[in-house]
Amino acid sequence: MSTPSQNASGRHHVVIVGSGFGGLFAAQRLKKADVDVTIIAKTTQHLFQPMLYQVATGIVSEGEIAPATRIVMRNQANARVLLGDVNKIDLKNKTVTSQLLERITETPYDSLIIAAGADQSYFGNDHFAEYAPGMKTIDHALELRGRILGAFEQAELSDDPDERDKLLTFVVIGAGPTGVELAGQIAEMAHKTLKGTFRNIDPTEAKVILLDAAPAVLPPFGEKLGRKAAARLEKLGVDVQLNAMVVDLDYDGMVVKEKDGTTRRIESQCKVWSAGVQASPLGKQLAEQSGVELDRAGRVKVLPDLSIPDNPNVFVVGDMMAVDGVPGVAQGAIQGGRYAADAIKAELSGGQTPDQRKPFAYFDKGSMATVSRFSAVMQVPIPGTKKKFETEGYFAWLGWLALHLVYLVGFRNRLSTIINWFFAFSTRGRAQLAITEQQVYARTAIGHLSELAKKSEVEIEADEAAEQEIERAEAAVEETIEKEESEAS
Repeated sequence: MSTPSQNASGRHHVVIVGSGFGGLFAAQRLKKADVDVTIIAKTTQHLFQPMLYQVATGIVSEGEIAPATRIVMRNQANARVLLGDVNKIDLKNKTVTSQLLERITETPYDSLIIAAGADQSYFGNDHFAEYAPGMKTIDHALELRGRILGAFEQAELSDDPDERDKLLTFVVIGAGPTGVELAGQIAEMAHKTLKGTFRNIDPTEAKVILLDAAPAVLPPFGEKLGRKAAARLEKLGVDVQLNAMVVDLDYDGMVVKEKDGTTRRIESQCKVWSAGVQASPLGKQLAEQSGVELDRAGRVKVLPDLSIPDNPNVFVVGDMMAVDGVPGVAQGAIQGGRYAADAIKAELSGGQTPDQRKPFAYFDKGSMATVSRFSAVMQVPIPGTKKKFETEGYFAWLGWLALHLVYLVGFRNRLSTIINWFFAFSTRGRAQLAITEQQVYARTAIGHLSELAKKSEVEIEADEAAEQEIERAEAAVEETIEKEESEAS
């Protein structure tokens, strides 16, 4: 079923693809402009991605970091929200095509802001995703929570030491901010929160491994802060393994290649992937239609005003844009979204032409990453210099909490988050440890499928061996018949 999406008012129509930081802040920037705004996104919520790991480890609930986009935009009369996965952008006809189940919607635009974000990258090994989910969506976070807590529940029922060891080995692949934050919180959950809650197992004996092919933890933060973060993780009981590349991965574990070329296997049934990102495939469509270049991660090499060649009213922001000096973090998306909205407003209200736009200038407000309770690393540029102020520990952790509270959407979400933080960090308890049967049994189902696949391989090999034996027997019979016929003649 195809449905056209019309703009009945006749005003300038701005279509925004994506409801993340770039898309949401662009839409809000256009609140008082003489335009109509349509946000098209494949999810119903605005996700505060920097706190996803806290959902996965039971500190906060998903609702606190993912308010409904419709609720957020309720008081903006010139904006509407459409649910759908954008699968086609037609630059020539100025339309955006999205799909929700069997319903296809075509939305025309006058200006387009593409903030479709990025997905997890498995560097060509997409089959890894089945066994090691990423950390990009609410589904990922809830699945990981189910995997972590489900592993403890299964281990409690097992009398096999090897099986328990495999279940209670948690591997985080990728030592960037997300990986470091996850590894630290999984360790704290196992060693503090769950301590004394089981009878057949000791959760404090769980192993948490942080793997990365790079030689350092938190490479963007520099060697000094990286070393301190690694030391803090090791103090928590995290086994930090660097220069270790994952070359194969299955339900029961993974194969790791060392720097010297040797390989080894790690047995683990609970793994999470945070090693890389790949921009939305919409970037490829833009490249094919406009000739714009893409980088290795599929990001669009935009012009200085964040537009693409021959399409001055098509802007690419957030994780989809490739701009030197602009990291793929929330601040880059927010500033890019606001810049694109301001460019549209300037053209409509002041008659500013595209060639009169000032280039996008990113203001670096610094970087932060939590390591554990009361510990974080922080790096902030010093104005007027090329140097950066670096610190770690308690005050950096307080700074992280304050900054993330500011960018959470909604007073109620901020208040409930503060309450959950107080409970989690003062008592080491966690309020969000519920998991569903579906989450637990989904993991078990994958295990059963993996076993069936292994059995199928054995059966296939047995069938092939049997066929070869039959072929040899048939060949022997034919040879005997030919020999007898030859002797008879």
